[in-house]
Amino acid sequence: MAHIPVNHPARPLYRVLSGLIGLYILVFGVYGVFLTWGDGLFSREGKWVLGLRTDLAFALVSVVFGAFLLIGASRRGNLGHYMNLTAGAVFLVTGILMMAVLQTSANILNFSMSTVIVSMLFGLILLATGLYDKVGTDEHAEDERRRRNHPVAEAHR
Repeated sequence: MAHIPVNHPARPLYRVLSGLIGLYILVFGVYGVFLTWGDGLFSREGKWVLGLRTDLAFALVSVVFGAFLLIGASRRGNLGHYMNLTAGAVFLVTGILMMAVLQTSANILNFSMSTVIVSMLFGLILLATGLYDKVGTDEHAEDERRRRNHPVAEAHR
């Protein structure tokens, strides 16, 4: 059985990564809302913001998710861990779903292939940051390290 590392030494780096992704998404969303404000909510006009195609609905959702990720990155406890895992899964599922409807009228968020790729990349990075951002007591971290390094010895106890 796989174990999620507790108190990983690179935890601050992972929090910075998720914070940078959150900041990019927030800036993308705010600029997208500014650029698409007069358009319809699900407009297909093809406005581009920071290299990604957007509409007003996608820009508004990006503002919410960017703020969500920044809040998660600023938390020192396991809240950020769970928020990153959730956001990573949401980004991956959204990327796959939007890729499936890319050339149809069901592409309500006005995704392009570059947006799908960025969504999948962000999803993978957020999943990784969520996996290595778990916080626990020193005893819990030591038990986890011992189980990971000596799984057979722990199973016979």
